[in-house]
Amino acid sequence: MLQIRRSDARGYADHGWLKSFHSFSFADYFDPAWMGWGNLRVINEDRIAPGTGFGTHGHRDMEIISYVLQGNLAHKDSMGNVKGIPPGDVQRMSAGSGVRHSEFNHAPNSTTHFLQIWIEPNVTGIEPGYEQKSFADDQKRGKLRLVASNGGAQGAVHINADAAMYAGLFDGAETAELALNPARKTYVHLVRGSLEVNGETLQGGDAAVLAAESQLQLANGKDAEVLVFDLAA
Repeated sequence: MLQIRRSDARGYADHGWLKSFHSFSFADYFDPAWMGWGNLRVINEDRIAPGTGFGTHGHRDMEIISYVLQGNLAHKDSMGNVKGIPPGDVQRMSAGSGVRHSEFNHAPNSTTHFLQIWIEPNVTGIEPGYEQKSFADDQKRGKLRLVASNGGAQGAVHINADAAMYAGLFDGAETAELALNPARKTYVHLVRGSLEVNGETLQGGDAAVLAAESQLQLANGKDAEVLVFDLAA
């Protein structure tokens, strides 16, 4: 089964300082058909206006990944982490028993564009944790680079969830294949550009939802950046 979710079918919120597309039900956007996919619960595509951001707020029992596309995301949390997240970095925050944090765009003239991703954990009540790693473009060029997984294999960030996240860059004749477990679920989110996913053409912001499939094939990219999630069913 392969289903395409087009970019313009997502939820949308314009708060002035924040413009956000919601792949799944979130805040005031509710669609019972799109509550998540497997244990993937949130993909918000956020654009934060210059000099603004999310004030300090709390989370519990969620694996939260930030993937910056443009600008820099300033992160500060109750664990003592004060970090800047540039494009190419993958940041993981395990909320566990409870954490508070803020996220800001301190640039005076440029927007910060990033994806906020929530994955439901396979353990709850754990001590909160933080990890951040950089993945250069050449690690993702024409291939799917594992960037987050349970156990942090291949230098990926570790997430406390039965899931894995891959990132890839594709253009022209570059192709990639990924063997899938038909008993699991897969979610393909095209960040930008265009890309064929199992023969179906996606444009930036589109997604492909897969279940009971054994192979993922990516081809015919045009300035494409893609995230692929292997998920518990």
